[in-house]
Amino acid sequence: MTSDSQPGPVDDLSNLTDEQWRERLTPAEFKVLRKAGTEAPFVGEYTDTKTTGIYRCRACNTELFRSDQKFDSHCGWPSFFSPLAGDRIIERADDSLGMRRVEVLCANCGSHLGHVFSGEGYDTPTDLRYCINSISLTLEPAE
Repeated sequence: MTSDSQPGPVDDLSNLTDEQWRERLTPAEFKVLRKAGTEAPFVGEYTDTKTTGIYRCRACNTELFRSDQKFDSHCGWPSFFSPLAGDRIIERADDSLGMRRVEVLCANCGSHLGHVFSGEGYDTPTDLRYCINSISLTLEPAE
């Protein structure tokens, strides 16, 4: 990460090996961010937080979501109705549990963040729920 007062994303992480990622991340972070695991519901540090700020990728520090896009979905994980910008994330089909879901990854480092769902009827500006693992994020509080 950079040493500026506003840390930016770490560049060129695309060629890191699993061993190098293990050195950078805790075992729990590695399991979710690099192996597409899921943290248990209702235990993540950002599930219920109301702190104003920017949510960043824990692996590379890229800005991903703003707190004003976060809403209470009561699903057990932080939920957002929109990413900060569409080019900050990658969405790809995930058929791993025998059903079609859409996985959400950090566009900068390719780390797993969670999944996005549509058509659930939440009262938000979009018809989307980005269901994101707390362990995939860090929160930079607004000053």
